[in-house]
Amino acid sequence: MPDYSYSILESRGVLLISGADKSDFLQGLISNDVHRVNANKAIYAALLTPQGKYLFDFFIVEHNGILLLETERNRMSDLIKRLSMYKLRAEVDLQDISQKWRVIAVWGNGAFNAFSLPSREGAAVPCNNGICFVDPRLTNAGARVLLPKDDPLPAKGALPIEFYDIHRLDLGLPEGSRDLMLEKAILLENGFDELNGIDWKKGCFIGQELTARTKYRGLVKKRLIPVRVNGKLPEPGSKIFAENKLVGEIRSGRNQQALALVRLDTINDKNKILRSGAATIVPVKPKWANF
Repeated sequence: MPDYSYSILESRGVLLISGADKSDFLQGLISNDVHRVNANKAIYAALLTPQGKYLFDFFIVEHNGILLLETERNRMSDLIKRLSMYKLRAEVDLQDISQKWRVIAVWGNGAFNAFSLPSREGAAVPCNNGICFVDPRLTNAGARVLLPKDDPLPAKGALPIEFYDIHRLDLGLPEGSRDLMLEKAILLENGFDELNGIDWKKGCFIGQELTARTKYRGLVKKRLIPVRVNGKLPEPGSKIFAENKLVGEIRSGRNQQALALVRLDTINDKNKILRSGAATIVPVKPKWANF
């Protein structure tokens, strides 16, 4: 039996970016180096406000000489509108192809062998008429597959999205605006540095000055991390308290797992009991996190 699992991510969409200026256009906008993207290399990146606050995050890979950008499907029109503000005279075309393409997450010990992928973050290879790539954030996350809907799915049946959700929550990986507050979240609180979402050498991008200032002045006071929930899972947005002090907030969750934005001094104090409503919250530092 194939030693991997996969789920079809109906909530994810694909934006086709073409035109002679496509890479140079994106290079000045997003947090990672688009010039590293090719048919064998995918990246993870974000688009920020000028104040360095989160707007969108996405994966980018090259396929047949064009760029494919995978992001939240229900926010695709907002992304296109935002990118179009910066087009000016650049030769760039933006086309939402989500109706014709599907996004698949693949994970498990045999995931890379099943798709002939090297075990290297961001490594990409052709897959039928589409492309698959190792998650650029973390190899343990598995792979992403972008396929035209006419292409056949793997013979092994797809699992419901709940299974992938539990996998990513266990790793501490955010899922777009479910976990990152629009126009409020900052990249360094949400692991983008360790998850390869920022290139500090590429030069300017929107929000770069404030992002760099946060890093070099050590201004990060909170982190998005996995938590175990003992009791009923709180709703996203529920506050977390240590005694009567507000120390965090629940983000997305499932069963007894969730992500939460929690103060660092609270995470490091093992003697504090954290509660959200009637539930006890236990922070779990991801192995990849550097704090």
